[in-house]
Amino acid sequence: MSEISYYSAEGLKKLREELVQLEQVERPRVTTEIADARDKGDLSENAEYHAAKEEQSHLEFKIAKLKNVISSARILDESQLDTSKVLIHSSVVIKNATNGMEFKYRLVADSETDVRNGKLSVNSPIGKGLLGKKVGDVAEIQVPSGIMKFEIVEISRE
Repeated sequence: MSEISYYSAEGLKKLREELVQLEQVERPRVTTEIADARDKGDLSENAEYHAAKEEQSHLEFKIAKLKNVISSARILDESQLDTSKVLIHSSVVIKNATNGMEFKYRLVADSETDVRNGKLSVNSPIGKGLLGKKVGDVAEIQVPSGIMKFEIVEISRE
Protein backbone atom coordinates (compact mmCIF):
# COMPACT_ATOMS: atom_id res chain seq x y z
CA MET A 1 0.00 0.00 0.00
CA SER A 2 1.24 3.45 -0.81
CA GLU A 3 1.96 6.27 1.57
CA ILE A 4 -0.79 8.82 2.22
CA SER A 5 -0.09 12.22 0.69
CA TYR A 6 -1.86 15.45 1.55
CA TYR A 7 -3.01 17.82 -1.16
CA SER A 8 -4.85 21.06 -1.53
CA ALA A 9 -8.24 20.74 -3.23
CA GLU A 10 -6.71 22.46 -6.28
CA GLY A 11 -3.76 20.05 -6.39
CA LEU A 12 -5.96 16.95 -6.20
CA LYS A 13 -8.25 18.38 -8.88
CA LYS A 14 -5.24 18.79 -11.20
CA LEU A 15 -4.21 15.18 -10.63
CA ARG A 16 -7.72 13.96 -11.46
CA GLU A 17 -7.82 16.13 -14.60
CA GLU A 18 -4.48 14.71 -15.71
CA LEU A 19 -5.81 11.17 -15.20
CA VAL A 20 -8.90 11.94 -17.29
CA GLN A 21 -6.66 13.40 -20.04
CA LEU A 22 -4.46 10.30 -20.07
CA GLU A 23 -7.35 7.82 -20.04
CA GLN A 24 -9.78 9.56 -22.38
CA VAL A 25 -7.47 11.33 -24.84
CA GLU A 26 -3.98 9.83 -24.80
CA ARG A 27 -4.96 6.17 -24.44
CA PRO A 28 -7.35 6.21 -27.47
CA ARG A 29 -4.74 8.12 -29.52
CA VAL A 30 -2.06 5.51 -28.81
CA THR A 31 -4.50 2.67 -29.50
CA THR A 32 -5.27 4.23 -32.89
CA GLU A 33 -1.55 4.57 -33.64
CA ILE A 34 -1.03 0.88 -32.84
CA ALA A 35 -3.93 -0.13 -35.08
CA ASP A 36 -2.66 2.06 -37.93
CA ALA A 37 0.86 0.66 -37.61
CA ARG A 38 -0.48 -2.91 -37.43
CA ASP A 39 -2.30 -2.37 -40.74
CA LYS A 40 1.01 -1.63 -42.46
CA GLY A 41 2.09 -5.26 -42.52
CA ASP A 42 4.90 -7.29 -40.99
CA LEU A 43 5.08 -6.41 -37.29
CA SER A 44 8.59 -7.79 -36.76
CA GLU A 45 10.09 -5.01 -38.91
CA ASN A 46 7.53 -2.29 -38.20
CA ALA A 47 9.26 0.49 -36.22
CA GLU A 48 6.05 2.52 -35.93
CA TYR A 49 4.28 -0.41 -34.31
CA HIS A 50 7.07 -1.03 -31.81
CA ALA A 51 7.30 2.69 -30.95
CA ALA A 52 3.54 2.89 -30.42
CA LYS A 53 3.57 -0.24 -28.23
CA GLU A 54 6.39 1.25 -26.15
CA GLU A 55 4.47 4.52 -25.81
CA GLN A 56 1.43 2.52 -24.72
CA SER A 57 3.50 0.75 -22.08
CA HIS A 58 4.79 4.07 -20.69
CA LEU A 59 1.29 5.55 -20.76
CA GLU A 60 -0.26 2.60 -18.90
CA PHE A 61 2.50 2.80 -16.28
CA LYS A 62 1.86 6.53 -15.83
CA ILE A 63 -1.90 5.94 -15.52
CA ALA A 64 -1.40 3.20 -12.91
CA LYS A 65 1.01 5.36 -10.93
CA LEU A 66 -1.37 8.34 -11.02
CA LYS A 67 -4.31 6.17 -9.92
CA ASN A 68 -2.21 4.95 -7.01
CA VAL A 69 -1.31 8.52 -6.00
CA ILE A 70 -4.95 9.63 -6.22
CA SER A 71 -6.19 6.64 -4.23
CA SER A 72 -3.87 7.52 -1.34
CA ALA A 73 -4.38 11.29 -1.57
CA ARG A 74 -6.19 13.21 1.14
CA ILE A 75 -7.35 16.81 1.08
CA LEU A 76 -5.93 18.71 4.00
CA ASP A 77 -8.26 21.02 5.93
CA GLU A 78 -5.86 23.91 6.34
CA SER A 79 -8.11 25.68 8.83
CA GLN A 80 -7.33 22.93 11.36
CA LEU A 81 -3.55 23.24 11.07
CA ASP A 82 -1.30 24.77 13.70
CA THR A 83 0.15 28.03 12.36
CA SER A 84 2.88 28.26 14.97
CA LYS A 85 5.12 25.77 13.16
CA VAL A 86 5.96 24.81 9.58
CA LEU A 87 3.75 22.01 8.22
CA ILE A 88 2.64 20.88 4.79
CA HIS A 89 0.71 23.70 3.06
CA SER A 90 2.45 26.32 5.20
CA SER A 91 3.65 29.45 3.47
CA VAL A 92 6.98 30.26 5.02
CA VAL A 93 9.38 33.17 4.64
CA ILE A 94 12.95 32.10 5.26
CA LYS A 95 16.14 34.14 5.41
CA ASN A 96 19.45 32.73 4.27
CA ALA A 97 21.79 33.23 7.23
CA THR A 98 24.81 33.56 4.94
CA ASN A 99 23.69 36.30 2.56
CA GLY A 100 20.52 37.66 4.21
CA MET A 101 18.31 36.94 1.19
CA GLU A 102 14.68 36.15 1.94
CA PHE A 103 12.58 33.58 0.10
CA LYS A 104 8.92 32.69 0.39
CA TYR A 105 7.81 29.11 -0.22
CA ARG A 106 4.66 27.11 0.20
CA LEU A 107 5.33 23.51 1.23
CA VAL A 108 3.31 21.13 -0.93
CA ALA A 109 3.09 17.47 -1.95
CA ASP A 110 5.60 16.20 -4.52
CA SER A 111 3.21 16.34 -7.48
CA GLU A 112 2.31 19.98 -6.74
CA THR A 113 5.95 21.13 -6.68
CA ASP A 114 6.65 24.22 -8.79
CA VAL A 115 9.74 26.01 -7.47
CA ARG A 116 9.41 28.87 -9.98
CA ASN A 117 6.04 29.68 -8.45
CA GLY A 118 7.24 29.24 -4.87
CA LYS A 119 5.84 25.72 -4.29
CA LEU A 120 8.44 23.52 -2.65
CA SER A 121 8.08 19.79 -1.97
CA VAL A 122 7.89 18.76 1.67
CA ASN A 123 10.15 15.84 0.66
CA SER A 124 12.90 18.07 -0.74
CA PRO A 125 15.95 18.62 1.50
CA ILE A 126 14.87 22.20 2.30
CA GLY A 127 11.22 21.17 2.79
CA LYS A 128 12.20 18.39 5.21
CA GLY A 129 14.54 20.73 7.06
CA LEU A 130 11.83 23.35 7.58
CA LEU A 131 9.10 20.99 8.84
CA GLY A 132 8.28 21.50 12.50
CA LYS A 133 10.30 24.71 12.85
CA LYS A 134 8.83 27.85 14.44
CA VAL A 135 9.35 31.56 13.77
CA GLY A 136 12.84 32.52 14.95
CA ASP A 137 14.23 28.97 14.63
CA VAL A 138 17.28 28.40 12.45
CA ALA A 139 17.13 25.33 10.24
CA GLU A 140 20.46 23.77 9.30
CA ILE A 141 19.81 21.90 6.08
CA GLN A 142 22.13 19.54 4.24
CA VAL A 143 22.03 20.38 0.53
CA PRO A 144 24.31 19.09 -2.24
CA SER A 145 26.64 22.08 -1.86
CA GLY A 146 26.95 21.70 1.94
CA ILE A 147 25.00 22.89 4.95
CA MET A 148 22.79 25.95 4.60
CA LYS A 149 21.23 27.85 7.48
CA PHE A 150 17.80 29.43 7.14
CA GLU A 151 16.02 31.51 9.76
CA ILE A 152 12.24 31.14 9.86
CA VAL A 153 10.92 34.71 9.50
CA GLU A 154 7.17 34.13 9.03
CA ILE A 155 4.68 31.26 8.84
CA SER A 156 1.20 31.65 7.38
CA ARG A 157 -1.64 29.75 5.68
CA GLU A 158 -2.54 31.31 2.35
